[in-house]
Amino acid sequence: MSFDLLESAKNLFNNNVISQASSQLGESEGGIQKALGGIIPTIFAGLLNKAGSGNAGGLLDMIKGVAGDASPSAITGALQSGGGGLLAKGGDLLRQLFGDKIGSIAGSLASFAGIKESSANTLLQTAAPAALGVAGQHAIQNNLSADGFVSYLNTQKDKILGAIPGGFNLAGILGLASLGDLGKKLGNIASGIGSGAANAANATVNTVKQGGGSRWLWSLLLILVAIILLWYLMKGCGGGKHDNAAATDSVTTSQLADSVNMNANGSASTPTTTTETRESIQVTLPDGSVLQAYKGGIEDQVVNFLKDDTRKAGKDVWFDFDNLNFKTGSAELTEDSKQQVGNIAAIMKAFPKAKIKIGGYTDRTGDSTLNLKLSGQRAEAVVTALKKLNTDVNQLLGAEGYGSQFAKAAATAPDEERKKDRHISVSIREK
Repeated sequence: MSFDLLESAKNLFNNNVISQASSQLGESEGGIQKALGGIIPTIFAGLLNKAGSGNAGGLLDMIKGVAGDASPSAITGALQSGGGGLLAKGGDLLRQLFGDKIGSIAGSLASFAGIKESSANTLLQTAAPAALGVAGQHAIQNNLSADGFVSYLNTQKDKILGAIPGGFNLAGILGLASLGDLGKKLGNIASGIGSGAANAANATVNTVKQGGGSRWLWSLLLILVAIILLWYLMKGCGGGKHDNAAATDSVTTSQLADSVNMNANGSASTPTTTTETRESIQVTLPDGSVLQAYKGGIEDQVVNFLKDDTRKAGKDVWFDFDNLNFKTGSAELTEDSKQQVGNIAAIMKAFPKAKIKIGGYTDRTGDSTLNLKLSGQRAEAVVTALKKLNTDVNQLLGAEGYGSQFAKAAATAPDEERKKDRHISVSIREK
């Protein structure tokens, strides 16, 4: 199973989220980060514990219901507004997982991380919808059944339980002798699911044997049994949707002739160029550095814009990345995309007064809610990549996903039309 539940949830809590939490709660960033390192696996441990106690169907409905909360922008928005509905939702989720033990968990986490208990409680309530929403997104995208959900959790339990901080007696709080008991309980449930499928297959075989069917009918039914078992195993693991690591989603047009800029209202401006083939050029920056780029590409456009004093920055000024790709269905940048991100980082360094915002867009295919979240995650991934390249954080005004709300082409349109709606863009807000 290639989808790592714990790491995917941790990735939501990027530097921007940690900084925002630190500012709102009056805690050090180190304390916030340490607390989250215990909070996220604790939330998932609660999910494992409940799944091992039955009612997987109810848990599946619960996590699907918060799939829309799994984004950094939702977390920072809640922190900036004082929590509001998200904190109430988080409190309800925690009660479903831990009952009256939430106070003990918050107190132990506070002692572990060296932060106030009130801060630990707020972080728990904020993190619960986001972390569980990651599991919900995975369940929706892979059409997991209740049994398939339990089987998937069983593949993740060792990493989740291994991430619980040492010295934090979660097992004792939950009334267990050890976290290993929790893992065994879930493992027994998952084994029972597999045994049930095998027993059903064996019952079918025995029925055919007793019926004394002809040889050809016997062979046919054996093949059908094999198909049923294969289908069950694939369903339990989500059908392998994320296993093709080599596949990529293009979020920009591959030809400059297809490129359009999207303004804040989603209307398309005139294409910036009609060149059918891409001409390599060198873009020279004010600090003397030289970028390898394409004529009419984002580097060429942005640098010319920043140098032109007659053109004003603002919310309606957007430029599309033209060589940026992600692995299919994920917010992970492909290796060949890093050059263009690096070029943008170099431009920001050369123009220290410039400030930008990153926007993400998708076409109309698929679930609109998931598209919105994926576009936000991809925009956040670009901001994170820029920070890793030492871009001044004061120049980065955040990221936002717009999903398919500004898409022009219908979901049934040819891909040549729909690909114009898939892009990551840079808005220059100050220069």
